[in-house]
Amino acid sequence: MKKFFMFLAVAGLMTLSASIASAQDAAEAAPAATEVATPSNPQDLFAGSGEEVPLHQALKTKFIEGGAGFMSLIIICLIIGLALAIERILYLTFAKTNTKKLLAAVEKALEEGGIEKAKEVCRNTRGPVASIFYQGLLRYDQGLDTVEKSIVSYGSVQMSNMESGLSWISLFIAIAPSLGFLGTVIGMIQAFDAIQAAGDISPNVVAGGMKVALITTVAGLIVAMILQVFYNYILAKIDSLSIDMEDASISLVDILTKYNKK
Repeated sequence: MKKFFMFLAVAGLMTLSASIASAQDAAEAAPAATEVATPSNPQDLFAGSGEEVPLHQALKTKFIEGGAGFMSLIIICLIIGLALAIERILYLTFAKTNTKKLLAAVEKALEEGGIEKAKEVCRNTRGPVASIFYQGLLRYDQGLDTVEKSIVSYGSVQMSNMESGLSWISLFIAIAPSLGFLGTVIGMIQAFDAIQAAGDISPNVVAGGMKVALITTVAGLIVAMILQVFYNYILAKIDSLSIDMEDASISLVDILTKYNKK
């Protein structure tokens, strides 16, 4: 449930930001509409003035030219994929634990209060490493072999938790360019339909369909590249956490071995 609410919060924040940006665009466009008529092409607004078209205005123009249907699907892939990626990054950031400090605290607790004191330290520490330590300490009375098996088994569970949602991000990475290529095919079909209807193969006849084809392809590839960067960053954080978990687990077994000899 925590991950679900975190995902909703991220998605809601992104939607709110988009709504605010749209409202600001509408507010800026309103005074201009009272003075002059709105041009049919947004780029005509800056024609002859020597000003460059703002980035957000150019993006909206290309969005409309690329076709609202396919471009909307690509944008949805970007929003949901980014929401999932940000949720994973936040989860992994909060899961990071200072393993050296935790090991020192567990060792000190074992010397002062035994296993129960060490379990209390692990309960009061967040992160997957502390959870693994707690599961191992719970089975200390069953022997060190059982502790090692418990640590390995619960470590796999924590790895699955950290990798949760990555399959969906990889799905959107694959779907976004596929939607772009589908838009390319449809744009080419539209171009050939226009050629058939006009009986002419002039550039003006096929320009519309070709533009749709190119814009949707570019949009899909850009979305896939953005999500791929986040995906690889998440994998790097998971690898770093897994190394910390393995090193800390080995150190915990060594500490318990010393404690058992005493």
